[in-house]
Amino acid sequence: MSKERFGCASLVFVVLCLFLAVGCSEKTEEPNAPAPAGAASGMKTAKLLVELPDYCNTPDGMALLPDGSFVLSVPNYNDPTPGAFIMKISADNEVTKFFVTPPHPETEKAGPMGICLAPSGDLYYADNQFSPDTPEMSSVKRIVMKDGEPQEAITVVSGLNVANAVAVKGDYMYVSETILVPGSKPLISGIFRFKIGEEGIELTSPPVDDPHLIAKIESKHPTIGYGADGLCFDSKGNLYCGNFADGTIHKITFDAQDNVTSNTIWVDDPKMKCADGLCCDPKTDRILVADMIQNAIQMVHPDGTVETIAMNGDTDGADGGIDQPCEAIFRGNEVIISNMDWPFEGVVNTTWDKPYTLSVVTID
Repeated sequence: MSKERFGCASLVFVVLCLFLAVGCSEKTEEPNAPAPAGAASGMKTAKLLVELPDYCNTPDGMALLPDGSFVLSVPNYNDPTPGAFIMKISADNEVTKFFVTPPHPETEKAGPMGICLAPSGDLYYADNQFSPDTPEMSSVKRIVMKDGEPQEAITVVSGLNVANAVAVKGDYMYVSETILVPGSKPLISGIFRFKIGEEGIELTSPPVDDPHLIAKIESKHPTIGYGADGLCFDSKGNLYCGNFADGTIHKITFDAQDNVTSNTIWVDDPKMKCADGLCCDPKTDRILVADMIQNAIQMVHPDGTVETIAMNGDTDGADGGIDQPCEAIFRGNEVIISNMDWPFEGVVNTTWDKPYTLSVVTID
């Protein structure tokens, strides 16, 4: 595949975000600075859940486990020197290294992003490898679990450009492809689906022609080159996908045979500027949305209304303030927030800096 396909400004932007380390410098702003003008009243104040070790400089996706612990993917895009990991945070918030994600044999890097728990107890994670020189090298891997301990990572599917979020429902695993057609304007992204148990799958090249593709999503933002991002299912089996750049949420419905029956923009609310990671509470069908651009966590109610539950200005996160969130998950009445702290033009966050943190907000 020629490099010319990756020449547009938006993709240069993506590559810079993914693979250039951002210099660390001190800020003059007060921690947990006031929320931007126009923020909703009655919001919660985020507090510090845990401070991560120094080798976890870029946290990303999370998956809750049955005992109240959760796993956290750490691709370390800000500084790849330490390698990449899956961490585990216990029910009482102790942080330990859980799994060292294997590097790609050609890029010699690992990029674990979205992660989810399968009914079998195994974990699936997206391994993102995207750059102009490495098209179609991203993959989804399965971490084999035995007696609660990770054994090895098996490649389920390869040939993606930007493997991002993963979700499991029934007999299928779903993954968002954030740049399905590099160089396209509007940017075309999408969602793939794979039968659980089938592994070693190689997508066709280009992946837009692969029969596993079940949905396409367009992003119209003039500069941000991200499309399909967070994934989650509600209690009725509907699939939701965040459109990162446009700040919208798509709803994908299925018939009894799991055929897609519709793919529509379900939420398009001006108060939500970005839709990164998604998480649905199956008891209430409320969906958490990480609004990375605004340092905010949005909650979408079943009727599609958007409530901003927490937002703050630029901060280093030392006091628990939201520091460029990429995902939020429910744990009981807690909303746990992964602070990616990976600044780029247009976001409230201006500087990558210590500490590396997870935040928490308590809700009703």
